[in-house]
Formats: sequence, C-alpha cells, structure tokens
Amino acid sequence: MTPDKKMMHRLDRLQTHLKRENPVLVSVVDRYRNLDKIAQKIGLLKVSESYATQISWWPLVSVLGTFSAGKSSFVNTFLGLDLQETGNQAVDDRFTVITYSADKEVRTLPGVALDGDPRFPFYKVSKEIEEVSEGEGAKIGNYLQMKATPSEKVRGKILIDSPGFDADEQRKSILKITDHIIGLSDLVLVLFDARHPEPGAMQDTLEHLVRGAQRRNDSSKFLFILNQIDTSARDDNLEQIVSSWQKSLIQTGLVSGSFYVMYNEELAVPVEDKNVWQRYVSKRDADYKKIMKRIDGVDTDRVYRITGALESLANQIEQQAIPQITQAKQSWRKRVLWIDAIIGSLLLGGTLFATSALGLWDFSAIPSPRSLLIAAIVFAVVFIALHFFIRRKVANRIADSLETDSAVGNIQQAFLKNTKIYRSIFFEKPAGWGRRTMNKLNEVRHDIEVFVQDLNDKFTSPAGEGRNSEEKEQGKSDEPATQQAEIKEQDNSKEHAKPKQQTKDSIETKEVKL
Repeated sequence: MTPDKKMMHRLDRLQTHLKRENPVLVSVVDRYRNLDKIAQKIGLLKVSESYATQISWWPLVSVLGTFSAGKSSFVNTFLGLDLQETGNQAVDDRFTVITYSADKEVRTLPGVALDGDPRFPFYKVSKEIEEVSEGEGAKIGNYLQMKATPSEKVRGKILIDSPGFDADEQRKSILKITDHIIGLSDLVLVLFDARHPEPGAMQDTLEHLVRGAQRRNDSSKFLFILNQIDTSARDDNLEQIVSSWQKSLIQTGLVSGSFYVMYNEELAVPVEDKNVWQRYVSKRDADYKKIMKRIDGVDTDRVYRITGALESLANQIEQQAIPQITQAKQSWRKRVLWIDAIIGSLLLGGTLFATSALGLWDFSAIPSPRSLLIAAIVFAVVFIALHFFIRRKVANRIADSLETDSAVGNIQQAFLKNTKIYRSIFFEKPAGWGRRTMNKLNEVRHDIEVFVQDLNDKFTSPAGEGRNSEEKEQGKSDEPATQQAEIKEQDNSKEHAKPKQQTKDSIETKEVKL
C-alpha cells in the first residue's frame, strides 16, 4: 500500500471511530482532508502526511509537575480507584496514558501500544525521541505505558499522569514528550508541592511549563495548582504560602493564569483549631469544584479546539507560510541573478579568450558565422550548467534558515519545490499557490464558520428561541393586562369572521404577542 493510501485508510478509520465516540466531528475530518490537499500542493506536507494526525481527537487532560507534588494521588482521587502508585519518592518514571475500558479489571499495556496506534496522540512518537536522543526511540517502553481502567471518569477522554521534571536521566527525551503532550492537551494541570513552593525547588518546571505557557496562544488551558496545602494548616499561613507561590510564578513572566490550592482529603490530618481547618476545607472544596468543572468541560472544548485549529492552520498557510516562501523565493532569485551577471561577464570574456587562443577567429577581421556559433554554443552550455549549479547551491543555503517542523508543515520543503529545475526563476507566485488554491482555502474557512454556527446552536440561542414550555407560559403571564385584553377581544371576534379574516387575525395576534 502506497504512503498516500495508508494515510487515507488511517483517516477513514478515524472517521469510523468518531461515528461511535463523537459523531459531530466526523465531517470535520473531511475539512482536514481538503486542507491537506492544499498544503500538499504547496509542498508544506507530503502525500503521506495529514494535519488531522497532528492533534488528539479525544479530549486530553494532562497532569504535570515536580516529583512528590501529589500528581498520582490526584489522579487516583479523580478516578475513584487506586490506579497509580503513590509515595514521597518517585515511583514511576514513565508517562502513563489512562483510557477507559469496559472490562472490570485494570490492564497495563507497553509503550508500543501507543506508539503504533494512530488513534492515540503518541503515534510514532518514537521517531521524535530518536531525533532527540539517538537509540532511545527503540526504548519507547521506558517512556510510555497505557493503563485501561473501568472508571467512568475517563470514558471518552484521555488522562495522562507524568513523571516529575527533576529527573536527570533521559531528560531530553522526557521534555520532548512533555512538549508533545502540552501541544495536544485540552487542559494542563501543573501541580506544585506546597511543602517546597520556593523557586529553587521548581526551577525546571517553571522553565518548561510556566514560561512555555506564556509563549502559547492557548495559555488559558493551564491550571496552576499548589497541592498538599494542608501541611501549612498547623502554622495557619495559607495566605502567605499562596502569595509566595504566586509571586514566584509571576517573576517568571506569568501575567495571567488560573491558580488553585488543593490537598488529598484521605491523607490530610486536621488541626485542632476547627476554625482554621474549616477555612482550609472551604478553600480546598471550592477550588476542587472549579477544577472538576474545567475537566468536565473538555468535551466541548475539544470540539471547538479542533475546529479552531483547522481555521488557524488555514490562516497560517495564507498569512505566514506563503509570505515566508515568497520572501525566500525573492531572495533566492535576487542572489542567483546577481551571481549569474558576474559569472556571465567573466564567462563571456573567458570564452572569447579561449576561442581566440584556439584560432577560431581573428580579431583583426570580421568573425565568421561558424566562429560565432561555436562561441555562442560554448558560452550557453557552460553558462546554463553554472546557472543551475548556482540555483541549487543558493537554494540550499537559504533553505537551511527555514523551518522544517512549523505548525503548518515543512516551510523548507515548500520553498525547495519552487527551485526545481523545471520551474522558472521568474515565477512570482509560490508553487501551488494561486486564485484557485485561494478559493479552496476560503471554502475551508467558510465550512468552518458554518460548522461553528451549527455547534453554537446546540449550546445557545442569541435570538431567544427554543424556550421551554414553562418559560413560554411564564412569558405569557407577564404580558401587560391591556395587551392580554386586546388578544382576548381579537380571539372573540374571530368566531364571527370569515376564514380568510381568521388567518389575518391570527397573524396579528402572534405579532402582538411577540
């Protein structure tokens, strides 16, 4: 099976699964297919690649943080079962992808189950690990595992529990996977240990999570949680610790974000002062409720995020990729033409000198047509050979400065497509880009707008339509007495009116009600 056929088969399987899990997204896959064709024509994607494989089609919640921050305990509490091992020391140095299973027992599957299944967000992640650390891609089981659980909390979702960020071994690979997870997640819970909230203890986490969050356009999906805050109840310094923690985050450049405090009810030891402890309980319960509300909302967030990602890709192709390719193409053409002019001048002089030395003509007499033809052929052959050599060298030099893994695809690959031997250096527009491509891109954006509007109709009604019967009855009872009297009088008059007049009166009555 050819690479493009494999990708088509993979997307067909995705749509089959979505029909069961989330039917509303089935048609969105077709829009991704359309955008893929545009990107492939430009050269941003290969025929074996698709934007649809770069996102998670299932809502994904990730739990990140330092060692001993209580990540696994939080996961167990959320699931309502003891799935993850807990303790003060690191008990698991792998990312655990938690999914739903109808079976009553929990099953643990190796990392290859994720790396080899295109339905999960870690498909072929071993290749990315291999690029970071040679030889580590084959050890995917050292980095990932999957646990299938009967907990209803993860039905239709994917939950990820991560190792801490303080590990020195395999550090680059772990951070690579972490960045991969963050990019795909709908919600990122970043847990800190209230027993060690000072900046020094969470320096790595701040660097790779907090600062990274501020560079993203979806930073609102990050929730920063100070866990195990119950340990401060004895000293009754909740406000001071929280203030110090938030200040540490702000100093890293965090200007906005959602901050919460939490502790594990099963492990907490209440203090004797009931008033103090009640304050901690109230704060914890309120924040935990907000966190759970955000988690429950990822189903809806995922649908909007997928369509938003599609629209963003369409805009980035037009507003970022095409300008970059065009600018690189113009720079390439300018450099080649300048070098051609220099080489051409030198070559012309060299050709005249060489042919004269060979006695092909005498400068004291008018050169013969045969001499001119030979000189022209020599000049043309050498110049053309040098021209295409220069084209390739200059193109490669410029390509080295272009991205190979941008959000919209391989900018370098798309640029090099414009420098192929069969394309004229004087073509202004990038390969695959024109009015027809632009129209297709607009069609994709239009389809997205229609889809979002249909999606909005499921959750809201700006026009006030779709009220239930109780609301309608209440609205009727709230009408002014005079207005109701007019309606009643019109209703009585309809008994003596003609059928045609009845229709008119009925319309007028509806208009009065509105």
